[in-house]
Amino acid sequence: MCRRNFFCSLVLAVGLILCISGCATTSTTAHKAVAATSSVNAWPMLGMFGQFTTSDVPVKGPAEADPIPHSWPDPTGDPKLPGNGIAQHPMLYAGEGYNTLFLVNQGKVIWTYSTGKGGEIDDVWLLTNGRILFARQFHVEEVTPKKELVWHYDPPQGTEVHSCQPIGLDKVLLVQNGLPPKLMIINTRTGAVEVEHELPAESLTDQKTVHPQFRRIRMTANGTYLLPFLKMHQVVEYDKDFNPIWRYDIPTPWAAIRLHNGNTLITDEHDKLVREVSPKGETVWEFSQADLPPNIVFHNLQTADRLANGNTVIFSSTGGSKKEDRPNIIQLVEVTPDKKLVWVLQDWKNLGPATTAQFLDQPGVPEAPGDLQH
Repeated sequence: MCRRNFFCSLVLAVGLILCISGCATTSTTAHKAVAATSSVNAWPMLGMFGQFTTSDVPVKGPAEADPIPHSWPDPTGDPKLPGNGIAQHPMLYAGEGYNTLFLVNQGKVIWTYSTGKGGEIDDVWLLTNGRILFARQFHVEEVTPKKELVWHYDPPQGTEVHSCQPIGLDKVLLVQNGLPPKLMIINTRTGAVEVEHELPAESLTDQKTVHPQFRRIRMTANGTYLLPFLKMHQVVEYDKDFNPIWRYDIPTPWAAIRLHNGNTLITDEHDKLVREVSPKGETVWEFSQADLPPNIVFHNLQTADRLANGNTVIFSSTGGSKKEDRPNIIQLVEVTPDKKLVWVLQDWKNLGPATTAQFLDQPGVPEAPGDLQH
């Protein structure tokens, strides 16, 4: 009896040890799987680059234009500029003055897409399905890594589109400058215009006022619309029914984005500053030309992104600049909350002027409004 009890106890003990070991292994494996999934989901864009470098990606796509000759400024070649040049961040980069999209990874341009002469590329997005959405003043397009055109929107004659934002993978928010300007949400699969709303304007009859009406609009995480009125000197937030719920006065607001902390980051083009304001309209942070050393020059500021580490990237265009000023004009800077320069980009050999970039080492889903501070 004692031997049998001992044997039973031994079997139970061994079984318990195996169970604990197996459970622990299963738990560890599951934890690793969840962690891996979370990591992939948190930084979904880092795994996209392979789609753009396969052997079947053409040098020139069926609907792509030939690259145009450029006359970019000669850089100063200052070796003391902080950061790692185009190796600082993987990014999708574009700018007014040279209509080419640049996909950059590990310090190299790995893919380009040219739209030819005319118009201005002012907004770009790489989506989680690998497609690229961009606004080019006289049309909005979505292309695949193989440079296939999968969606195209032509605004009516006399109107312009400078801003676009993916709302999910099958809808696009845009603002159409015109008489009157309109905010629209278009279903890219069906072509249906699901939202269309006329916006206030400086004039409803003067065609000359159309071009500067809007540059960048965004839907927030709360589903509200954030609109900088470039020539009406204000940023206005509208609810889903287009009732104004927040307003901030500023001379030339080119772009405004709602930050994760609830504040709003605004770019004032001609005053050459970026300002973060609270919901009460209080300035909580600001960066301008006065915060830069003399050898680093902003021209017209257009957009600014807030990174997950709290740093801010500010883009400076070259449009309208004087030839003698161009050697010192930079494309962008990355600054810390206490205004230390960590990256200054001045690479006219590989890239053109800077209006915007989507940084692909940042967490968040591009087509989820408010997920990226872009």
